[in-house]
Amino acid sequence: MKARKLLEALNVAERLKDTTRHCYTKNGRHESVAEHSWMMTLMAFFMKDEFPEVDMDKVIKMCIIHDLGEAFTGDIPTFDKTSADEQAEEKELYNWVKTLPGNYTAEMISLYDEMEGRETIEAKIYKAIDCLEALIQHNISDLSTWIPKEYELNKTYADDKVAFSEYLKELREEVRKDTLKKIGEYE
Repeated sequence: MKARKLLEALNVAERLKDTTRHCYTKNGRHESVAEHSWMMTLMAFFMKDEFPEVDMDKVIKMCIIHDLGEAFTGDIPTFDKTSADEQAEEKELYNWVKTLPGNYTAEMISLYDEMEGRETIEAKIYKAIDCLEALIQHNISDLSTWIPKEYELNKTYADDKVAFSEYLKELREEVRKDTLKKIGEYE
């Protein structure tokens, strides 16, 4: 990518540093979308030995680019996001992706299509990580930052996304245990 085009792309992506999510950090600050994507990417990196047959570099790419649309629309929590919100975000994102050099446009659209279809093992792992990271961050944050619906969500969310993998099911169970301890329901 030519230097000027790279700077333009980074200028758009940098917006995610200031785009906050519903989640909070351990110290009580709203988490940014960029921080969420970074933690997902780190999770994928640390999971590579659990999935030796998987193209984890592709999973890492998915984690890096998955929320770029929020640079245009902001973050809407999954429990509030409508299909109209998703369509608007996708339209803005694809309009921007089409301004990138051809090889990047093609690769990103291919990755987004694969992520949306969730048929490949890479896309399934990416989506599981996306959901699990949010749960983990909630467990790290102070309980006072939770809204009422999150108590139940943190107990059940992502079960369907991890069902294909014994490792991810085990990780989900550990996250659930942390949730139950946090809310005083662990036995």
